[in-house]
Amino acid sequence: MAEHSKTWTYVDGDWHAGNVPLLGPRSHAFWQGSSVFDGARAFEGVMPDIALHCERVNRSAAALLLEPTMAPGTIAELAREGVAKFEPGTALYIRPMYWAEEGGYMGVPPLKESTRFCLSIYETPMPPVTGFTATFSPFRRPSLEVAPTNAKAGCLYPNSGRAIMEAKARGFDNAIMCDMLGNVAETATSNIFLVKDGRVATPVPNGSFLSGITRARVIGLLREAGVEVTETRLMPSDFLEADEVFSTGNYAKVVPVTRIDGRDFQPGPVMARARDLYWEFAHGSA
Repeated sequence: MAEHSKTWTYVDGDWHAGNVPLLGPRSHAFWQGSSVFDGARAFEGVMPDIALHCERVNRSAAALLLEPTMAPGTIAELAREGVAKFEPGTALYIRPMYWAEEGGYMGVPPLKESTRFCLSIYETPMPPVTGFTATFSPFRRPSLEVAPTNAKAGCLYPNSGRAIMEAKARGFDNAIMCDMLGNVAETATSNIFLVKDGRVATPVPNGSFLSGITRARVIGLLREAGVEVTETRLMPSDFLEADEVFSTGNYAKVVPVTRIDGRDFQPGPVMARARDLYWEFAHGSA
């Protein structure tokens, strides 16, 4: 069994140390993938946008035909309670989850009344600001017509996983995935931005990826600072011709992309500005 970092899990009204076993072979989530989650961060004594993450996990549950049983405010309070179980300032991943225990046969929705909730909090160091390399993936993001792309659903992640494994086999850290029409959507793990002549552009949400909470926060902070940010249709060639490329997401927040296929990029001033603005926001919102 894999060894996990220090973890506290809240389920069925109590806190438990470690990776608590929860599913059986006939649990609907086990064999039909009816699970959703969200990811927030605690680091340097702050939990930026925790309320928004707790609200989104409930929207994801409803989108996957589950019954969100916990109020967002209650989830946020539990998160604060759980974070207090670790040493102050520890970098943590905060993951509220819903899943279904019961449902019908293949293709039949889960029974809403069987929805369960847990909150898992575990030590996860913040990645360095050195960033990562990426390649354009042969795998595509699905659309809402064929997958629950309006939810942060566990069943979407194997597709990202195979994109990452294919990219790593070619010597890259991550994959940039397009939608079914060939427009850039995001990386396999985060949203993506480019900078050209001081102006920022990022793929417009079109139903193939979630518009991330950190993504929206960074867009707002840059615009408030006077930086032009456009959400638009972008092709792979737009990124290869950019001056800077960077990524936003809950796990690493704001980091540069240092290479895409055969093109190298230096971490640039706009990415650095976006990261500084986010850190200022995070500590001001504590």
